[in-house]
Amino acid sequence: MTCGASPSRAGNNEYDYIVVGSGAGGGPLAANLARLGHRVLLLEAGGDVANDHYQVPVFHPKASEDPQMRWDFFVRHYQNQRMARLDPKFYPSHNGVYYPRCGTLGGCTAHNAMIFIYPHNSDWDKIAALTGDESWNSKNMRRYFQRLERCGYVPETTANPSRHGYRGWLPASIPGKEVLRQLAFSALRDKQLRNGILKPVIQTLRPDITSPWQFLTAALRDLKQPEKTDPNDWRHVFNHREGLTLMPLTTENGRRAGPREYIKAVQAACGDRLTVQLHSLVSRVLLDGENNASGVEVWRGRKLYQADRIARQPREPEAIQTFQARREVILAGGAFNTPQLLLLSGIGPRRELERHGLPVKVDLPGVGENLQDRYEVSVVTEMKEDFSFLKDAEFNNSDRYYRQWRQGKGLYTTNGSLISFSKRSSEGLTDPDLFIFGMAGDFRGYYLDYSKDAVARKNIFSWVILKAHTRNRGGTVRLTSADPRTPPEINFHYFDEGTDRESRDLAAVVEGIRFVRAITRRASNHIQREVIPGGKVRSREEIEAFVKAHAWGHHASCSCKMGPASDPIAVVDSRFRVHGVNNLRIVDASVFPEIPGFFIVSAIYMIAEKATDVIHNEALKYGISV
Repeated sequence: MTCGASPSRAGNNEYDYIVVGSGAGGGPLAANLARLGHRVLLLEAGGDVANDHYQVPVFHPKASEDPQMRWDFFVRHYQNQRMARLDPKFYPSHNGVYYPRCGTLGGCTAHNAMIFIYPHNSDWDKIAALTGDESWNSKNMRRYFQRLERCGYVPETTANPSRHGYRGWLPASIPGKEVLRQLAFSALRDKQLRNGILKPVIQTLRPDITSPWQFLTAALRDLKQPEKTDPNDWRHVFNHREGLTLMPLTTENGRRAGPREYIKAVQAACGDRLTVQLHSLVSRVLLDGENNASGVEVWRGRKLYQADRIARQPREPEAIQTFQARREVILAGGAFNTPQLLLLSGIGPRRELERHGLPVKVDLPGVGENLQDRYEVSVVTEMKEDFSFLKDAEFNNSDRYYRQWRQGKGLYTTNGSLISFSKRSSEGLTDPDLFIFGMAGDFRGYYLDYSKDAVARKNIFSWVILKAHTRNRGGTVRLTSADPRTPPEINFHYFDEGTDRESRDLAAVVEGIRFVRAITRRASNHIQREVIPGGKVRSREEIEAFVKAHAWGHHASCSCKMGPASDPIAVVDSRFRVHGVNNLRIVDASVFPEIPGFFIVSAIYMIAEKATDVIHNEALKYGISV
């Protein structure tokens, strides 16, 4: 870990840059700027949690419901109350569906499934075309991936045709040989896994292979040809490949790794250049009379934000502080909290601000508009017998798998996914738009205490279908109160309420279900029943109705979209600067014009690297000493 020049002099409450939010965007950005010699304040509303729920990869569902770091949002999928209530996950008492977020150092990277899959090149090329800024094109953006990645599963070569990175701050891995061997032996010994899962997948994806042993042999051979199975290999990305795929994870030595670890390392190496203040809820950005962002107001105190389960009743702050930014304030609160903070600061649609008695500093209509997410559904099956490889798995810190994890090996070093593949929902698409993965356990979306149900039975298998590049741009984030402790009102306006008038998203998800059912039909001798959608859901109309009622998402983005000033709902320009405000940027999932790739965290990491260059180079350009 290296650090740049000595920090510039400033007062105790004055910093070069103030970064609000320590997740995938803000955490790495703050650390990078500190390494380059800038004096940075990183503000996080939560605390710092590194317990077993955080560290053990397979415990990630428990992490999302850990009371030390959980933020419980309840979102609307529909404005129409009848449609909203068709979802069994809908809570009338909260008027919404549970949407877990994370209030802790590292943000939602502290509870996610650690999946690290490269975005599609089209995601970057579309931004370049929209903004006219060629620095966003896919060839240029690849270097940011290489800069942040520390690949541990593809050997480094001089030619490096895969264009992986090997010197970055973020470790990327796949299960080690010992784990792969253990899973392979389990697949051969466990007849439920062998004949109920593996064999039908083989018959569907690779009809040229006739036995599980041949499949394992072919899979091991493909591992030596990463361009076939590695979704992060440049050749794989460039050729828009579909089919069986590896699932790289951001783990190191079998433990979760991410922004938290990077922040800690930079703090240790760079002294007071990076100040991290926890339990700090930013209530507003401070603007002067000429709309220059000069700093932030912070409410200090534990569990002030009322999405925190322990903070349902308003708690008074222990102190109210102000911090000054010599150069810039950078928001990285995510797709829900960044638009909320802009609105609280008087930046947003005039009507929305006036409705809550907030002064209109900048009338910016796009704040909180264009909210997007994935559509996801599951096909859950009950097998006739338990999976024998789960016999001793209790998913706690007292079983043998946990003891193996302590040694950096075994089932708990994985995120629980056993197999994954991508496919196109229709032949006319350039990029695969469906990502499907299978896991032993019951997962049908998010509801309170879902993490307990997920592992309660050992004869349940879930196929999770994720629809990428959704076309619905109809979601919104609105204030419910001028109180910064109160979560905003979030409505994704699914399907018929959204902007996908041709229902192409719905058709794609239906195709995903039909494809998975083609797999499970081949395993009918080993399946007791299909739990969901269930045997009564057969016709296309019935499947469509099921999808509309049951779909969920957890990759919220695009609520402060990037675009030129001529775009009436653009919030930031191609350099992350908020339109109409000086010295204020946004670097998080909210800035994407369209939701990227399959799993958005890799794209957020990449824009954090790009923003680092933009911000640092501007400081040098204007002769600011570092």
